[in-house]
Order: sequence, then C-alpha cells, then structure tokens
Amino acid sequence: MYSAHSSTTGMPARGIAGTRRGGDAVTMLTVYLVLLLGIPSGVVITPLGALGRPSLIWGLVLLVWWVVARLQTQGFDAEPVSQPVRFTFIAFVMVVLVSFAAAMLRGQPDDQASPALVAVIRLLSWAGVLLVAVDGIRTMTDLATMVRRIGIGAGLLAALGLLQFFTGQAFVDFFGTIPGLSMAGGIQERAGVIRSTGTAIHPLEYATAINTALPLVIAAAITRGFRSDRTHGGLWWWLPVGLITVSSLVAVSRSAIIGFAVAVISMIPAVPGRYRAIVISAGALFAAATFAFVPGLLSTTLALFSGIASDPSTQSRTTGLERIPEFMSPSPVIGSGFGLFLPRYYIFDNQWVLVAIEVGILGLLAFAAFFGAAIWSARRARHSSTRDMRLLGHALAASVFNVAVLFAFFDGLSFPIAGGVLFLVAGLCGSVRAIADSDVASRTWPTGRARIAAGNE
Repeated sequence: MYSAHSSTTGMPARGIAGTRRGGDAVTMLTVYLVLLLGIPSGVVITPLGALGRPSLIWGLVLLVWWVVARLQTQGFDAEPVSQPVRFTFIAFVMVVLVSFAAAMLRGQPDDQASPALVAVIRLLSWAGVLLVAVDGIRTMTDLATMVRRIGIGAGLLAALGLLQFFTGQAFVDFFGTIPGLSMAGGIQERAGVIRSTGTAIHPLEYATAINTALPLVIAAAITRGFRSDRTHGGLWWWLPVGLITVSSLVAVSRSAIIGFAVAVISMIPAVPGRYRAIVISAGALFAAATFAFVPGLLSTTLALFSGIASDPSTQSRTTGLERIPEFMSPSPVIGSGFGLFLPRYYIFDNQWVLVAIEVGILGLLAFAAFFGAAIWSARRARHSSTRDMRLLGHALAASVFNVAVLFAFFDGLSFPIAGGVLFLVAGLCGSVRAIADSDVASRTWPTGRARIAAGNE
C-alpha cells in the first residue's frame, strides 16, 4: 500500500497502522502463523462449527485491523506503490462474490448453502492475512523476521511429522479432550507405512506446508538467518532443511516428492556457486541415509511412480478431467458458485479444476493472474542492490510456484494450512516488491534530484 525510501536504509518506515518498521504487522502475522501451524487444522471451537478454527478467526481479526488502518492512514505518510498481488486477489474475490450471489439467487439447499458461506468467510480470512502482509511488512528486517519464523514453524512441523512416522503416535490428540474443542483427522497409513500429517488434517496438506516453506528455509540457511553476524548460529538454519527433506522423503506421497523436487530445483539457480555442491551433496546424502535407515521405503516410493498408470487415485484424476465440460456447462463464465461443488458430486483432487467449476473461466483467469502477480512481484527483488534481498525474492517466487504445482494434485483451498500458507507467502511477495522498489528508488533518487537541479539552472 505504501512505500518509504527509508525502508532499506535503516530509517524508520511506517506500516499499515502508522507504526514504526511494521513491528505490529510482524507480531500479528506471527500469531496467525502459530495458530495455523501449531494448532491442528481439524480443531474447531465446537459452538462455532466450521467457523471455529482459531486461525480463521484470527484472519478475520487481521482483515478488520487492515481496514481500520487503511481508514486512518494519512495520504502524505508515504508515496503509493502499485501492488499487482493485491489487485489480482481482489479481482478473484470479486468474481467469487458474484458467483456466490448468483448461486444463492438460483436457490440452494441448506446443506450446500452453509458450506459455501463458510468457504467465502474462509477466503475473507485469508484476505486479512494477505493484505496485512502486503501492506504491513515494510523493511528488510521485518521481512527477514517473518521468513525466519515461517522456517522455524515449518521445521517444527516437519519434526512432528517425523515423530509421528517413527512412533505411529499423533501427539496432538489431546486437543480433542479440551472442553469446548472438537477435533477431526489423524495420521494415516499407505502400504503399511505411516503417512505423517503433523498438525494438518491430511498428508497432502502437510506436504504442501513444509515444501512451500522449503525455499524460504534454504534461503535463510544460505544467508545464515539473515543476521548481521554471519558467524553466529548459521549451521542451525540447515537443521529445518534436513528435517523437511527427510519428512518429504518418508511421506509415501507422489505429491510430497514432486513438491520437494520442485522446491530444490527451483532454488538451485539462486544458490551461490560455493554452496551448490554442498547443498546437492547434502541432499543426496540425506536421501540415501533415509532410504537405508527405513526398510522398504525405497521400494514403496518407487512403486508409487512405476505403478502410476494403474493407481486408483491417478485413474480418478484422469477420469475427472474428462468430466470438466459436463460440470462447467451450466455456468462456464462465473461457475456454479464458490464452495458449492461438494465432494459428493466428484472429488477432482485438483484445485485448478475446482476453481474453474466453482467460479468459471473468469475466476480461473483471476486465480492464475494472482499466482503470476505474486511470482512477478517477488522476482522484482532481482533489481535490489543486496544479495540477501535478491535471494529472498527468488525464494518467495519459488514457494508460490511450488504451491501452483501442488494445487494440481489436490484441492488445496479446502484445507486451512495449505491455503493459509499460500496467502501468507503471496502477501510477502507483495511486500518484497515494495521493499525492493524502495531500494532502487533510494539509489536513483539523488541522481534524479541532481538532474532536476541542473535543468533549473
């Protein structure tokens, strides 16, 4: 929303609420991150039903906070900066609301109207997360703090998943015994191997969360946590990388391995030359040790890909693609209504297809534009004068691209953690664009001022 030339030079910069250096936004987003990753996504406050997820409620708080802050912001606090991430997201929300309104006017049974309303409210909650991240993170220090905290959260989530894998215990069941809370989900099994979920409700949601964070964790490790003292604690930042690597390999999931591969490959061009051999060698060593330590894991993993043609889930996805025209035909432009295509009709396991059916061609274009805008905004950091900023921008772009790929394998927006991580990271893509542009402006402004002065003489 606003940028200040001082945001990268150590001078105070204002956030969405006029606070110095966006500290309040970092705190508010950190609370959201803890609620999102620390509390199982299947836990709800019982009287509130599907709207009782703590992270959803806090996202709505963020949305209200952002609106109040916008109303209070003075136009002269800083100069405006265009934000394609915010624009494309609002365009997607507008299509969603039009589609939802049209569906309600057609009339819907209660068992469809209620889930659709919950889906819209969940999207508004994610809007609060994205908008606060875009407009509240104003300095490299704040941005690096959020990246570190995402890395720590993902590392702890991966560690929990590994504990579940090796012990067969969920460790989070106690949430269901707390008065006023109810809990769904739990660890699963495939081919006799435990499929970890961490605090997610499904293994694919868990895999998406940790692999989306992997490029950010790698960037944090390379820059030693973005600390000014590069000799202090740098090696500890490789621990989350190792935890996520091992956790992805033992996930017994094609999507988890594909997400891991996409994250690693997309980060290789950004890794400094002196680190590439180390990172690739360490990754290969981790993979070999994991497969050697867990009997039967390698054969089970290879079977996932060698038998892909006869796999029931693959056949279901293939058959589903053939039925897309059938489900889109009633309303191809704005769709059947966001949140109205329930699993009882068909399970596509593909968020892109689901978006096309629920919000039509317009919604699909807006959704794709949102991903493109986030990636483009993050890539703007390549114009920065600092190596850490360029690396961080590349990592954010890689994270969003990873989500775009993984959403082709499951309906990610139906799962709180997957959706929450996407919109948090996309919001940071918007913030890194503003910070990078401020960096460029701070380097070119004196030259431009000198030229103006010379022209006036």
